[in-house]
Amino acid sequence: MNSMLSKKFNATGLCIPENNYMVDISSKINTIITDYIQEGKYFTINRGRQYGKTTTLYLLEQQLKDQYLVLSLSFEACDELFVSLYTLAAGLVRKISRVLKAQKVKQSLVDDWNQPISEQFPLDDLGERITSLCSSADKEIVLIIDEVDKSSDNQIFLSFLGLLRNKYLGQLKRTDCTFRSVILAGVYDIKNLKIKLHHGEESKYNSPWNIAVDFTVNMDFMPEDIAAMLQEYEKDQQTGMDIDKISRQIYEYTSGYPYLVSRLCQIADEKLSGTEDFPKKQDAWTRKGIVAAELLLRKESNTLLSV
Repeated sequence: MNSMLSKKFNATGLCIPENNYMVDISSKINTIITDYIQEGKYFTINRGRQYGKTTTLYLLEQQLKDQYLVLSLSFEACDELFVSLYTLAAGLVRKISRVLKAQKVKQSLVDDWNQPISEQFPLDDLGERITSLCSSADKEIVLIIDEVDKSSDNQIFLSFLGLLRNKYLGQLKRTDCTFRSVILAGVYDIKNLKIKLHHGEESKYNSPWNIAVDFTVNMDFMPEDIAAMLQEYEKDQQTGMDIDKISRQIYEYTSGYPYLVSRLCQIADEKLSGTEDFPKKQDAWTRKGIVAAELLLRKESNTLLSV
C-alpha cells in the first residue's frame, strides 16, 4: 500500500475523481451529452437529496467545456435574486459575467454582456443580452443551474422560466438565437410545480417549463458500478476482499442510492478498520464488516435516515 495515498471515500458535497474513490459515471455523462445536449434539449435533473447531482453537473461541465461554452450557476443562497425582475436580471448578468471572465472569452463579449440592465424592461433586456452573447460567442452555449428549486414557488422565477421558454421556441422557429441546451437541477421537478399565481387563487400546475423533455438516465449505482469503484480501492489497499460479493451486499443495503453507497464504504474504511472487532482493513471488508457498517449507518442522523 502506498503510504502517500490521499484518495478517500466521500459522502458530502462534490466528489473529485483525483481525490475520491467514486463510481465511474462516464457512461451516464456520455448519454446525457449525446441524447440531450447535442440534441438541443432543455431538461431538469431532479433527484433526491445527496443523489450526486452536483458531482454529475461538475463532471458534465468538464466533459462539455472543449466543445461548448458552459455557463454553470447555482441558485443556492440566492434569495436576493428574486426580489424583483430587475434584481433577477442584474444578478444573472453579474453571475454570468464572472463565469465568462473565468473562461477567458473575448473581452468585447464580456463588455457587451456587462452593459447596464434596463430598469423598465429588465427581462426583455436580459433576453436581448442572451441573444447577442449566443450569436457572437465562438462556441454554442450550455446553461446549467444547480439548486434551481430554491425559489421555484416564486412568480419572478416563473417569469425567468418563461423567458427561457420563449427564446427556446424562437430558436426553433429560427427567429431567435439562444442557449443550445439548458439544464436545471434540483430535488423537485419544476415542470410539475403547483403554483399560486395570485392571492386568493386556487393553486394550479402552471410552469412554463413544459418545453423540457423527460430526463430518463438512471443515476442509481448498480452492483457492477460499485464493483468498479471497489476495484480501484483494492488496487491501493490490497485487502483481499471478494469484490463481487461485497458490491452486491452494498447494493442490497442501499438500493444503489449514491450517498448511502459512498457513506457505507466510508464507514467500513474509516470507522471500522482499526477497531477491536475489525483490527485490519481486510477485516472490515468482509460480509461481517459490511453488516457492522450498515448498523452504524442506520444510527447516524442525516437527511435520509431518521434515528
